Amino acid sequence: MIRLLLVDDQPLVRAGLARIYRPRHGFEVVGECGDGAAALEAVPRLRPDVVLMEMRMKGMGGAEAIRRLQELPDPPPVLIITTLDDDEVVRAGLGAGAAGYVLKDASGPDLIRAARTVAEGGAWLDPSIIPQILHAYRTTVPLRAAVFAQLAELTARELDVLRLTARGATNREIADELFISEGTVKSHVGHIFSKLGLRDRAAAIVLAFDHGLVAPEAATAPLETGPAPPELKIAGSELRARDPKVVDESDADRARHIDLGTGEGEGY
Repeated sequence: MIRLLLVDDQPLVRAGLARIYRPRHGFEVVGECGDGAAALEAVPRLRPDVVLMEMRMKGMGGAEAIRRLQELPDPPPVLIITTLDDDEVVRAGLGAGAAGYVLKDASGPDLIRAARTVAEGGAWLDPSIIPQILHAYRTTVPLRAAVFAQLAELTARELDVLRLTARGATNREIADELFISEGTVKSHVGHIFSKLGLRDRAAAIVLAFDHGLVAPEAATAPLETGPAPPELKIAGSELRARDPKVVDESDADRARHIDLGTGEGEGY
């Protein structure tokens, strides 16, 4: 069961999210907070696996809360869930250390997959904010020539790990594809971040796409390093095999997406 902490200053939005993230899909909402300051107090006490964070709230906003959460021992990953997709907000959220960014108008199944992916150590980027992310990345990373020089320092195995990371694979999926342990994958990821000057998987995804290590269409194609998992489902930069615990096809066909502004609609 994935333990979630919901952080949003609108009670109706929190209620809508709670109706989506149900135990039947492998989630437990362990707490709700109305601003970032409350989240900072709740995280050490509730020990959530993932924090779902709005960016703009009364009191302490999301970016400041995410930055402070990173200072805690063993902080949980943060999935930003917001209606905001402007450059400033995207830069602030990912720059503060968020592991994922999803918009509130995403479908219920995608909201579920985003939280599960982040909980498993992956990164989730809403397709609609890719242009802003690329712009932010290109204005903050070293010159392309310098990046290519850094890429040349990676070993062949590290390049394999980077490519799979860019396609949204979690550490477990990378280990399975490359026939290595998760510990070895984590070691490779650490070396990649160090050599390329990256702070998180979201930055690694953008770098790989921006420098041709992964083609844009690769986000909607099976992995090339091994046989594709059965019933592969792709959304944005995320790569997941269909898990019946996440959402049943019959559920998706029958359910209507909850309006997170009103709390109305049928839950998944």
